[in-house]
Amino acid sequence: MADSVGFIGLGIMGAPMVRNLLAAGFEVTVWNRTRAKSEEAATHGASIGESPADVAARSDVTITCVTATDDVEAMLVGTDGAPPPVIEGVRSGSVVIDMSTISPAATRDFGVQLAERGVQLLDAPISGGEQGAIGGTLSIMVGGESEPLERVRPILEAMGAQITHCGPSGAGQTVKLCNQIAVCINNFAMAEALLFCEASGVDPSTMLEAISAGAAGSWQISNLGPKVVARDFAPGFKVGLQQKDLRLALEAADQLRLPLTGTSMVHQLLAAVERTSGPDVGTQALVNALEAMTGIEVGSSSPS
Repeated sequence: MADSVGFIGLGIMGAPMVRNLLAAGFEVTVWNRTRAKSEEAATHGASIGESPADVAARSDVTITCVTATDDVEAMLVGTDGAPPPVIEGVRSGSVVIDMSTISPAATRDFGVQLAERGVQLLDAPISGGEQGAIGGTLSIMVGGESEPLERVRPILEAMGAQITHCGPSGAGQTVKLCNQIAVCINNFAMAEALLFCEASGVDPSTMLEAISAGAAGSWQISNLGPKVVARDFAPGFKVGLQQKDLRLALEAADQLRLPLTGTSMVHQLLAAVERTSGPDVGTQALVNALEAMTGIEVGSSSPS
């Protein structure tokens, strides 16, 4: 089992993931653009690297968990103005795990570049939100070779409850985009059901309770539905990040000449939400776009 882990990206997901690695007994070296977040991780026992390259040089396994494809490119192989990247410090024979959600095609390209240095790349995007990161119950979708996956499995098990080998390089990212397609359309279905219920004069909280255990049940019904009724649009997952993922899905589908009609519709509705509420509102605010079209507000007639 590899003992030393590098971790780059200490955001909402990365910070608790690092704490879980430390709790599992791994030596962890961290780096984040905002040094204060690295210093916070240090209070839990992490060491602080001076750059992504320095983190990789100190680590048997290096993990990135950042926002977008461009960010991963900067951290792994370098771009103008970026700090020294992983590829400049990583040791031959080590493993890099990218746990961001990015382009499958770019993932495969990064894997080729790292392989030239004798390094294996796994794409391992995650689902489960902040609570899954805190609880170590994330679903981890892995693309790449089986040998490095088995080597790093104990590391992944410290952060996730379900680890699925999805196929070769890029397959983890493809499956994550499938996840986001299903998530966004389930969110839309929930929003329409809530709107119909409100317009019909039935208590939406009662409706959610009634359908959550049946065939219509979903994570969105159980977790986001009550937030909508309570008019709580604080983010568990931000609209701006959802939009980034849907753009990736639509771009990949375009390359396949595959229509994603439901995904395209939700993408446009979320664009309206971004326009009025900004990118940092929770994805349950999708309902706001439907409310604006109909003049009906979910929960407005619910008993107080």
